[in-house]
Amino acid sequence: MKIRVFMAGLFLLAFIIPASAQDYFPPRGEWATISPADAGMDEAKLQDAIAFSIAGESKLPPELAEYVDARDLPLVRAMFPFTREPFDEVIGPMQPRAGLSGIIIRKGKVVAEWGDTARADMTNSITKTFLSSVAGLAWDQGLIRNVNDLVAPYVPTDHFDGEHNSKITWDHLLRQTSWWRGTLWGKPDWADRPGENSWSEFARETPEPGSAWKYNDVRVNALALALLHVWRQPLPEVLREQFMDPIGASNTWRWHGYDNSWTMIDGQDMQSVSGGGHWGGGMFISAWDLARLGYLALNKGRWGDRQILSEDWIGMARTPTGPNPGYGYMNYFLNTGQKALPSAPESGYYFAGAGANIVYVDEENDLVVVVRWITNRELDGFIGRVLAAIESES
Repeated sequence: MKIRVFMAGLFLLAFIIPASAQDYFPPRGEWATISPADAGMDEAKLQDAIAFSIAGESKLPPELAEYVDARDLPLVRAMFPFTREPFDEVIGPMQPRAGLSGIIIRKGKVVAEWGDTARADMTNSITKTFLSSVAGLAWDQGLIRNVNDLVAPYVPTDHFDGEHNSKITWDHLLRQTSWWRGTLWGKPDWADRPGENSWSEFARETPEPGSAWKYNDVRVNALALALLHVWRQPLPEVLREQFMDPIGASNTWRWHGYDNSWTMIDGQDMQSVSGGGHWGGGMFISAWDLARLGYLALNKGRWGDRQILSEDWIGMARTPTGPNPGYGYMNYFLNTGQKALPSAPESGYYFAGAGANIVYVDEENDLVVVVRWITNRELDGFIGRVLAAIESES
């Protein structure tokens, strides 16, 4: 596996190293490098962290479709309860996963890189972070006037009609507390992560919107459909024009929907994208482009002299959800009480997708870490080792 820990002086001819992370924003196709010493990190400890991540590579099969549609693979079903669902047919694009890879950025510069970081790989639920960013763009521009507004008046369909669904606000959808009920693109809401007895989930009493939290991709896809009606143009176009191009992302990422997730808006067929790769689809993206997402978050929505997402929106996204204080707006996983990552500061947070795909953001330590296809239980150990490599500046 290719591992690059950058040495002092090697790249000074190729890059001018600015003095502070806040003054440097990498242009498209480039990212300045820095040695561990100049980043204030111990090289041996950094190498230990990287080796730890490589040893902790995910046990998911390379053919990810086997993970989703695993009826004939008892070992996979035993290891991953996520696969024991009704209506689990794949209906969107999928591809084999790459091996473990990662990028560490400190003080705005790349300190280390390992694995195939250029490949546009499935990122699963980090797609939700891009989805909530599109919601943030709509809020910043007044297309959504208030996150506590009811969704129904914004969406001229029956998806938010009825006694229960008509009570749902944008905030409920963003926090995964909506308990939207219905079937979307052939997937009933109750069939997503129903536990051991899916039929009991079907029959259960529905909590009031905002009163309980549940990770549910059908409800996430309802948010994507609602935002498609707000923007009245495909969400990948909005994301490219107003988010990805301004932060210098590559042209290799793709945001997919499902084979059947099409709707008519203003006389045009438009595909409603998915919020993850649960049944295929979602964002296919490189580690380098994920690093740009993390770096934008580290700089509170600013890229150069442009505020891509407002600081107010980033602040709301990082506000704990009542029924689940470890979750903000999708897909901000917060370290409230240091429960998620005991080795990291409470102010640290991360974006996560199944696999696991992780973008860790740490303002206290001026750090962005991308790691892909690491076993979930090894994440805290890896982040802890990266943080242990930072040398005291006192």
